[in-house]
Amino acid sequence: GCTYRHIRYEEELRLKRQRVQDNLSRIGGSDVTVEEILGARDTLRYRNKAQYPVGRENGKLKIGFYSRRSHRIVDCRACRLAPPEFEKILGITAEWIEKYNISVYDETSRSGAVRHIYLRKAFATGEIMLCLVSAQENLPHTDKLIESLKDEKAIKSILVNINPDDTNAVLGEKCIPLLGDGCITDILCGVKVRISPLSFYQVNTLAAEQLYGIAAEYAQLTPDDLLLDLYCGMGTIGLSMADHCRELIGVEIVPEAIESAKANAARMGDAIAAKSRFFCADAGKAASQLAAEGLHPDVVMLDPPRKGCDEATLSAVVAMSPRRVVYVSCNPSTAARDAKFLCEQGYTLEKVQPVDLFPRTRHVECVLQMARKSN
Repeated sequence: GCTYRHIRYEEELRLKRQRVQDNLSRIGGSDVTVEEILGARDTLRYRNKAQYPVGRENGKLKIGFYSRRSHRIVDCRACRLAPPEFEKILGITAEWIEKYNISVYDETSRSGAVRHIYLRKAFATGEIMLCLVSAQENLPHTDKLIESLKDEKAIKSILVNINPDDTNAVLGEKCIPLLGDGCITDILCGVKVRISPLSFYQVNTLAAEQLYGIAAEYAQLTPDDLLLDLYCGMGTIGLSMADHCRELIGVEIVPEAIESAKANAARMGDAIAAKSRFFCADAGKAASQLAAEGLHPDVVMLDPPRKGCDEATLSAVVAMSPRRVVYVSCNPSTAARDAKFLCEQGYTLEKVQPVDLFPRTRHVECVLQMARKSN
């Protein structure tokens, strides 16, 4: 939730920068002075995605967010971090659930249908996606929902995601489009991207452009460079730099993300598509295989999940001996741990730039610039 709603934004930024500095010092053993944090232009209405759990409590429909460290739903349909359109769409969907007696999921009995309402907005185009996450495939009266939303012209895609499993994961693997093709289109760092419910996409578009701009600056690419982008997702960060290098190789474990990356490269024209290759594989295994094949990237981009990189990935990066490593992190503690490993293997941590992608929450992103020590 909004952990820092009660304090001034300037103080929030100070605390976040200090957290990055403390992690680098305590966990990473580094004495590098962290750059001044880059604050967000907008501290409200900046999120392009929201996932609202759905349930009932004493017969009353609840749509909102989980209470901290629990699955108790706090009813909240007017989050101030989400676009205002989301509240209206939630209201119409709630009316549809009540009017047509659509069952909602009960975690105790593992029965019922609708588990989450998942909304995405492409800020560049204004397009909106509505995804109903259901434990059952045959969700009734969806035609009535589409009819009730016909005046919301921004909605370009309505679909059902099937997740019958007893899991904390919000989404299942199967999506069924009801309206549109199951995707919306946005533009990030000049890259036109197609976004599905399963696509990883930074939730703050404007701040993500700022973040990726810093990553490009830290990469210091030259026209002869080979760029290896591990954990590449839909390829946005690597493709945003493709004009500045000889070749781009992207690796991501999610098959749909790799297909999106290839399509995004193709949309950027023949020249970019010809110099870009994307592989579906675990980052660690792929990096090890590429190292074994003698691949020598000049720059490696790392953008791992919150748990950071595993040792196999970092060891393979070291074996490939890139001139520079750029590490984009959403978790300062794992970034500090991984930076320490790379420093012990012949790299120097040169710069650390925090960026506030998640105003009013405790989360903070940062970009680390690392260079191979000269022999």
